[in-house]
Amino acid sequence: MDKPADGTVGKALALLDEVAAYGRPVRFAELLQEGDLPKATLYRLLQTLVSQRMLAYDEASHAYSLGSRLIRLAHAAWQQTTLAPLARPHLDRLSRTIGETVHLAKLDNGQVLYIDKRNAQRPIPMFSDAGKIGPAYCTGVGKAILAFLDAPALDRALAQQSWFRHMPRTYTSAEGLRGELAEIRRTGIAFDREEHEPQIICVAVPILDAAGRPLGAMSVTSSTLRHALADLEAFAPQLRATAAAIAREAAAFTFPGASRPPATGA
Repeated sequence: MDKPADGTVGKALALLDEVAAYGRPVRFAELLQEGDLPKATLYRLLQTLVSQRMLAYDEASHAYSLGSRLIRLAHAAWQQTTLAPLARPHLDRLSRTIGETVHLAKLDNGQVLYIDKRNAQRPIPMFSDAGKIGPAYCTGVGKAILAFLDAPALDRALAQQSWFRHMPRTYTSAEGLRGELAEIRRTGIAFDREEHEPQIICVAVPILDAAGRPLGAMSVTSSTLRHALADLEAFAPQLRATAAAIAREAAAFTFPGASRPPATGA
């Protein structure tokens, strides 16, 4: 569950991850059955996390959920360490102008973390939502970021991909993807051609700092039931302009780790 050196803190954090992964309140018996902690250890950690308000316990349902203190910490982290607060007005303007779904994302341990989203005027059901983690190798925002990582960081990120074939056009190896990443680096535009979800397509661009390193990426997403990929590509100039505006604002702020080239593009 965690490395031995992580000790009790590592076990507690891993337990928080488990509870969060359920996406709903979870009972003690489920955590005991599906986890690898001894019963006494699990009970002790849950009691501590509840007393610290990192978890909440509902007496009626006998279930645990994420606590108010954890939610406040997550909100503070979102405000301080992501592009979301800076990007918000720019996303709002772009969303009003084009009327389609807009995503803002960054790379987190080789995967895509969606940090903000604006729904289309006629919303489309899809996987992505702010706070969700998705694969980098088969999403437009993921490929837009991967393409601009330096060689060592790219190698690390590609080694973290699952290469699961979600759809017929999904890449299943790093070798297959590298050619497209070179093209994305040349054009500055990435696409999702129904590679992650059926009927979901997008055009994406990176958000680059002054040194050309990726701070994140943004995309316009729609469905093949409404648009062809060429329709979305027409939004590329507006996406580029918005990404450039966000990057200019980001340059006035110092994000954690910004004094050195980021290993993950976050």
